[in-house]
Amino acid sequence: MSSVTDPVRSAAGGRRPLAERTSATPEQLRDWLRQMLLIREFEVRTMQAYQDKKIGGFCHIYIGQEAVAVGCTAAVNHADPIVTAYRDHGHALARGMDPKYCMAEMFGRIGGCAKGKGGSMHMFDKPNNLYGGHGIVGAQTPLGTGLAFGAKYLDEVVGGGSNQHVALAFLGDGALNQGAFYEAMNLAGLFDIPVIYVVENNGYSMGTAIERGTTMSHRIIAKGEGCGIDGYELSGMDVIDVYEGMKKIADRCRAESRPAMVDIRTYRFKGHSMSDPRKYRTREEEEHWETDDPITRLRDAMIEGGLIDDDGFKNLNREVKAEVKACLAWAEASPMPDPSELYHDVFVEKHGPYTGTSMPQIVTDAEDSR
Repeated sequence: MSSVTDPVRSAAGGRRPLAERTSATPEQLRDWLRQMLLIREFEVRTMQAYQDKKIGGFCHIYIGQEAVAVGCTAAVNHADPIVTAYRDHGHALARGMDPKYCMAEMFGRIGGCAKGKGGSMHMFDKPNNLYGGHGIVGAQTPLGTGLAFGAKYLDEVVGGGSNQHVALAFLGDGALNQGAFYEAMNLAGLFDIPVIYVVENNGYSMGTAIERGTTMSHRIIAKGEGCGIDGYELSGMDVIDVYEGMKKIADRCRAESRPAMVDIRTYRFKGHSMSDPRKYRTREEEEHWETDDPITRLRDAMIEGGLIDDDGFKNLNREVKAEVKACLAWAEASPMPDPSELYHDVFVEKHGPYTGTSMPQIVTDAEDSR
């Protein structure tokens, strides 16, 4: 992986003051810190539940990449649609999904965001405009392109105004060579579709290092430039850097109604999935990256800026742990889906033996709270 200039440090090597680095308010910074702590604790508890056989199937942990989901989500509007791949728990929580629905989905319970039918890789949250994690590598990129096209059509054709939206389509570096991704980029470049392809470049496609499987691995944005799409490179280990970089990109794509491709360099601290023994990388490499923890980065910056102290951080961490513990209890109390659910949600309306569809609890609860 090619190096990325660290914007946190000055030319003299010292740490830049927080006020010089971001326009974010103290409340925003605290919210980002809490979101990253929530994602981290949720994933730790997910790993434990998986090992206790309370969660089955594939399970991909987001620990280490929290700054990407939190920073990117903060940089766009709530009305902007988001779609992602199968390492999706972090994006769901960053977008605002209540962790109890997320955990219930992991447990395969009826109270899950997809009624327990999707599991770890399929977190959907329509009230928060999260249009799912997707288990097929690269398959979400045409969907993200379509979401951006649909929003633009409503703004410009139906509404008769100018484009007001962007869509974020997250993908891993392992999806760079999928044909659907290239077709999506080609359409986006041709039709001026305001989709931002966010590559969470953690350096590995499962167990294959990026330079072993991808051409131009040192500069992957060249793949987008071939479709006339502007490319950007960001460091993904600092949430402030992610936010500030993505805010400029999103504002430009929204105003110009044009696509973009962003290479965000990050690192997953755990394996590709829960079944990954991680023999393809050294412990020294992992320890090197773990010293650059995105949560520690923001905590230290906030302490230096006088926005939080050690006790405040510990209290925040305790609050998050209590919230995740409660969501675990809620998920376990949620019933298993009735076998009849196998015939439900296949078609929108009743058809043959299929019984139609109904909204999951995450949607009905949101409607009831209005």
